[in-house]
Amino acid sequence: MNPAPSPLLRILTAAFLALSTAAPSAIAQRGGFGGGRGGGGGNPDEERAIVDQFDRDDNGRLDDTERAEAREFVIRNPQGRGGRGGGGGRGGGGRPPSGPGVLLTTRDVQSYTDANLYDPSVLRTFFIEFENPEWEAELVDFNNTDVEVPATVTVDGRVYREVGIHFRGNSSFGVGNGYKRSLNLSFDWVDEDQEIGGYRTLNLLNANDDPSMLRTVLAMHIARQYIPSPKANVVRVVINGENWGIYTNAQQFNRDLLRDDFNTTDGTRWKVPQGGGGGLGGFAYFGDDPEVFRTAFELKTRDRPEAWEALTNLARTLARTPTDQLEAALAPILDIDGYLKFLALDNAMSSGDGFFSRTADYNLYLDPEGRFHFLFHDTNEMFSSGGGRGGRGGGRGGFGGGGITLDPLVSANDTNRPIISKVLAVPALREKYLGYIREIAERSMDWNSIGPVVASYRALIADDVARETHKLFSTDQFLQDTSGEPNGGLRSFFEQRRAFLLNYTQ
Repeated sequence: MNPAPSPLLRILTAAFLALSTAAPSAIAQRGGFGGGRGGGGGNPDEERAIVDQFDRDDNGRLDDTERAEAREFVIRNPQGRGGRGGGGGRGGGGRPPSGPGVLLTTRDVQSYTDANLYDPSVLRTFFIEFENPEWEAELVDFNNTDVEVPATVTVDGRVYREVGIHFRGNSSFGVGNGYKRSLNLSFDWVDEDQEIGGYRTLNLLNANDDPSMLRTVLAMHIARQYIPSPKANVVRVVINGENWGIYTNAQQFNRDLLRDDFNTTDGTRWKVPQGGGGGLGGFAYFGDDPEVFRTAFELKTRDRPEAWEALTNLARTLARTPTDQLEAALAPILDIDGYLKFLALDNAMSSGDGFFSRTADYNLYLDPEGRFHFLFHDTNEMFSSGGGRGGRGGGRGGFGGGGITLDPLVSANDTNRPIISKVLAVPALREKYLGYIREIAERSMDWNSIGPVVASYRALIADDVARETHKLFSTDQFLQDTSGEPNGGLRSFFEQRRAFLLNYTQ
C-alpha cells in the first residue's frame, strides 16, 4: 500500500489541480503552463489568437485588407512576445548586420530536381517572395500570433503560391532585426494538396547559439541511427531577391514524419514546450484528472479524451508500480527501448537545453497501439562543451549547460522527473540505458565516423557562410568550430565527450 501523501503535498496538489482546471482565461492571467507560437496571455509561449477576430469571410486566414487591420490592432495592443517584439537583439555577438546580402536569382543557383528534400549532399535554394517590401517588420508584428503572412516560394524552378509563413522559436526570435530568424513555411496553407517533395510544412532554422551551423543536422544524423527523428540538412534562403544565407531545414513533427518513420499517419501528437517542463513534462503524478496535462502539453492532432487519459495512466503507472514490476507495467504503454535510446542520445550528445535537465522541449507521440514514443524537438544546443557536473547519481539543479563531463545518471535520483528516475531505478533498464550510452559513444561519436560528415557539410556551405551578412556568428567562428583540428570546435567536443563516456561505462 502506498503511504499517505504529506499535508504539504496534498496542499500543493490541490492548488495545482485548481489552477489546471480553471478557465483558459484565468490560466492565461496567472501565467499558464502551455505553449505554442504564442504571446497571448500571461505565458509568453502561448499563441495569441488573432485570425478569428479579423477573418470576415470565415476562410480561416487573413487576406491583405484583413491582415492590415489585424496588424494595426496588434501594434496598438501588444501582448507578451507578440506585437512589436525583437528590436535590438543579440545577433552576431553584438555586431550589427554587415549590410544587405548579395542579390541572387534562380539563374545564379543550381537546381536539384531529382534529389530528396533532405539530401545531405546538396545545397538547395529557397526563393521567398513577399508582396510587402517590409516583410520582416510584418512578421515581427505578427510573431507569436496565429497569423500567417503569404508568400510565393520557388524551389528548383517550381513555383509554390500562397505559402503561409511566420517566424518560429523562442530565444531564436530574440536575435534582433536584420539577423536571420527561424521560419516556418506552410505549403498547404491555402491549397491542402500543395506540398514540396512530399512534405507540407518546413522549418528553416537560424542555427541560434551554434557557430558551426551544423549542430542540428549532426544531432539528427546521429539520432536517426537509433530512433525515429526529424530529418535535417542545410539550405540557402533568398528573400525578395536578397541572400539571407544558410538555414537548417529541419523536418516538422507532423503526419509526414509519422508516415516516414512509423508507417502510419494515425495517433496523437503533442509538443511539450519550454513552459511545460518540470513535474508535468517529467510525468509527475498529480491525480487522475487528465485536464492537468492540458496546461503543459500542446496538442497537435484531433482532441481525443482517451489520449489525455493515456498521459495520466503513464504518470500513475510510474508513481504506483513497484520497481520490480515497472518494466512489465510499462511495456504495453511505452516504447521502452526507444525511450532509453532517446534518453541516452540526449545525454551523450550533451544538450545544453536537455531533456535530462528540464523534461521539456520535446515531442511525444501516442501510436494507434497505445504506446508512447519520445522524439527530439530543438537540437541546436547539442554538443555543449561548458557547464555540467560530474559524479554518479546526480540529483536536482546545477545542470549548467551540459558539458564534456555531464553524468549519464544526472537525473537518476530526481523525483520531480519520474519518467527518468523511476525508469532508471529498474536495474535492467538502467543497465540497458548505460549500454546505449556506450554504444553511441563508441560508434557514433568517434571522430573517424562523424568527422567526415562535418567536413562534407563544411565544404558545402563555407563559401556561402563567408559572404553571408545576416548570420549570427562570424566566419572565423564557423571555420574554427568546423575545422577538424584536435584542439578546438566540434572535434574537441566529440573526442573528449567520447573518452569520458567510455571511461564512465567501462
